[in-house]
Amino acid sequence: MIRDILAEHDDAELARLMTNLGGHDLDAVREAFHGVADDRPHCFIAYTIKGFSLPFAGHKDNHAGLMTPEQMAGLKEAHRIAEGEEWARFAGLDVEPAELEAFLAAVPFAARTEAHQSAPVPVPATLPTGRQVRRASTQEAFGRVMGELARSDEPLAARIITTSPDVAVSTSLGAWISRRRVFHRAEHDDVFKAERVASAQHWAQSRTGQHVELGIAENNLFLMLAALGLAGPLFGERLLPVGTLYDPFIARGLDALTYASYQDARFLLVATPSGITLAPEGGAHQSVATPLIGIGQPDLLAFEPAYVDEMAVILRFAFEHLQAEDGGSVYLRLSTRPVEQPERTMGEELAGAILQGAYWLREPAPGCELALVGMGAVLPEVLEAADQLDDVPGLGVLVVTSADRLHADWRAAQRRRAAGEATGPATVERLLAPLAPDAALVTVLDGHPATLAWLGSVSARRVYPLGVERFGQSGDVFDLYREQQIDAAAILDRAALACRDALAR
Repeated sequence: MIRDILAEHDDAELARLMTNLGGHDLDAVREAFHGVADDRPHCFIAYTIKGFSLPFAGHKDNHAGLMTPEQMAGLKEAHRIAEGEEWARFAGLDVEPAELEAFLAAVPFAARTEAHQSAPVPVPATLPTGRQVRRASTQEAFGRVMGELARSDEPLAARIITTSPDVAVSTSLGAWISRRRVFHRAEHDDVFKAERVASAQHWAQSRTGQHVELGIAENNLFLMLAALGLAGPLFGERLLPVGTLYDPFIARGLDALTYASYQDARFLLVATPSGITLAPEGGAHQSVATPLIGIGQPDLLAFEPAYVDEMAVILRFAFEHLQAEDGGSVYLRLSTRPVEQPERTMGEELAGAILQGAYWLREPAPGCELALVGMGAVLPEVLEAADQLDDVPGLGVLVVTSADRLHADWRAAQRRRAAGEATGPATVERLLAPLAPDAALVTVLDGHPATLAWLGSVSARRVYPLGVERFGQSGDVFDLYREQQIDAAAILDRAALACRDALAR
């Protein structure tokens, strides 16, 4: 009987019959989709064959396989595509093109492929930072700003959606969640409060909640940030998603982050704590290469502030950058280390320099032969070393707030020059201009030293980069800084080496 059935079909018909499995049968797919009668999550498993209907369908080597000219000619003939019509939209079909165009125009999905316009969300001139303290961490400052926004009736606060993979409290979102609630499709009281379980947060759930709590699933975090970050162009309702996670675990969801950036989803990624500065938690929670991800990831602008006032300026900018026509997403690499805050007034010039990527905390004297360059939580060590280098006249201390922005601006200036366009100096070129032509730079950050090592290429100056190149051990901050050679003593050693090298030249 099987032979009789097979005899009724030629080879091509038999191939179509045996390979048109569930995933290729569009009628079966449509039937399955329309068979869903409720809003519960459903999973559709579509069994498909890679390279379906091609001569090498299902072949292990077909990922990089190319069809021969003869195979291409046979495929065109099978689909009735005339020579020269390979890219015609409706080539080989029996239906009139006008009829097909009318049908496609009426499909709801096709009508939604045009990007919607959504009104910009106004951002206050300054963000509320709560009470000021002499010693504070950038993560703590982020939490205070979010907590104060949660109290406010600002339109900005109404459009923020936060989400986190199980670390909402340890990334300082607690005050925001307590005041803005957790999203759920049904109202739920705070179960911890009802059971008299001590908690500083209020975990009530509501349809109007503005926080989405995830399990330990960083890939899901980036998928959610991508979806929320496309709400404006897809649905005409702009949202400002803020996702928090431990900095090293960006790598867990890097593929989803890459595709979120590729789709131009707009979101704020707050990665904290970072580096070996979270010392007691050991290597599993200590990040090394994430500053390089910040530099290398397209459409993701990375900042690493050292001080509270820097963080507030950058956070305000981020909410505007998420909405700008030529903007993108923003990545903040924050720290839990409390550092002494500088006594200063945040004027327009300083705020502008912070957003451009760097500023002189201690201006160098003209022709100075040595400068210290620091980024993030290691600024106390940089300043300690600078204080001990009192025999270096006019020593400068440069604070980098965004190696990403500095590098991108410098590369753009290079491209303009290569094209023969008139251009002024890049930001980093202007900043380094007061130094002697052969001045040395000692760079340091709690991250991979390559993040700042490229500064030597800007004007052929010698760079002595310090940073973290391996996972840290468990200990206190000072022990690990000493072990990884990013403490004040290591900075002084590199400064001494720079001076010896200068004398030997």
